[in-house]
Formats: sequence, C-alpha cells, structure tokens
Amino acid sequence: MPKLIVDAHRLAGPVPFDDLPVDPRPDLDRLGIERALVTHTLSLYSDAGAGNDALFALSDPRLEPVPVVVPGVPGACTPATPADVRAWGARMVRLCPERHRFDLTGPIALRWLAALGDAAEPPPAVAVDLGETSPAQLRTLAGLLPGQRILVLNPGYRRLRALAELMAEAPDVWVEIGTVNTQGGVEWLAERFGAGRLVFGTGAPVADDCGPRFLLDHLDLTPHETDLIAAGSLERLLGGRR
Repeated sequence: MPKLIVDAHRLAGPVPFDDLPVDPRPDLDRLGIERALVTHTLSLYSDAGAGNDALFALSDPRLEPVPVVVPGVPGACTPATPADVRAWGARMVRLCPERHRFDLTGPIALRWLAALGDAAEPPPAVAVDLGETSPAQLRTLAGLLPGQRILVLNPGYRRLRALAELMAEAPDVWVEIGTVNTQGGVEWLAERFGAGRLVFGTGAPVADDCGPRFLLDHLDLTPHETDLIAAGSLERLLGGRR
C-alpha cells in the first residue's frame, strides 16, 4: 500500500441530474486518501466565478483548490485578469475549453497562460480534460509555452498510442491514471516515460473512485514507483510548492 495518497482530480458540489455526495471528505476517509485537489462543480457546469468562490469558501486543508480559469476578452473571462489568478496562490488551475467555449491554443489563452509566469513563484500547473481538447492541441500548447506544466485528466485507455506520442514530444505533460484501466496500461506508460509523470486521480464523484484506488494497490510496479504515482509525482508537477 502506498505511504501517502493524494487525489489530483476530485470534484466538490452538486452535479446536475444526479444524486451524488456534495462533500468529498467521507469518501476520502473510506478509501484512505489523505488529501485531494478539488474543483467545484459549479465552475464546470454553470458559472466559473461562482464555483470558484464556493471552492475557496471550503477552507479545508485536505481539499486543495483547483479553480477554473476562463481566458477571454474583458467581460468574457474568469477572473478579470491573469493577475487575479496569481493572487489566488493556487498551485494548479483547470481549463475547460469545450465547456466554456474558448480556443485552448488561441492568442488570448496563450497570453493569459504566459502572464501567469510573470511572478517570482512558478506559474500554476494547468489541468485539462482530454475529452475537451486533443493530443495535437496539447502538443501545440506545450510547444508554444515551454516549461508550462500540464496535467491531462481522464485520458482513458483507448488512446494510449496518441497519449504516448504526446508524452514523448512534450516532457512537461503529466497524465492522470484514473481512467487508464486497461490491463498493464499504467505499467506500459511507466516503463516508457517513468512513474514520475503519472499521477493518481479519480474524477470522483462523477467518475468511480474505487476502481482507481484498487488499481493503485495492484500495480505491477516497485513500491517507489507506486509511491510516486500516489503522491510524489503530483508534488513535482505542482512545482514543489506547499
């Protein structure tokens, strides 16, 4: 069993048209997960600004905020400026180009992300659901913003070949393993790119959390590699800041 488990992809808040728990902490306890990086569901399904406000109001050290950023022209963005993003002090932010209808590699999004690196602190990592973009767009993003750390959420297992090409060409891309649930899929990625680029995450409660948690305990990897996936890789992705 890993020494420490941190869920890099969890949701808090209500989910439309479904009866799911709003508070993630009881499930964290049940599965032996110490902490979680959390995005509020309102930011995904409704109003990004209102969801971010609700997220920061949680004020629980076990739930690290991953607010949603919507780059855009004035009046069509969340928050108002990249400086406001830096003021949050978040170690990771989430981009939802499909849900919030913006071009991930367009000039405005690129300017916003570049501006996040102007501060003395490392810029926040960015998390993007693969279903909202493509390996090609992520490869372009990584090439245009060298040094920007990117976490690919929900990669699935049917696109391992494309995912591997992305990881081979973009060394600052990490992958969440929660949906890489084909036999030997996580081990296949670890053999080629190292466990240090693989991150434990669940997407719960919208996605199942028991499956990824079971997978973590049964990986055919060394204890050190499993510990990296369970928590260590995430700290490197986040720039080592706490």
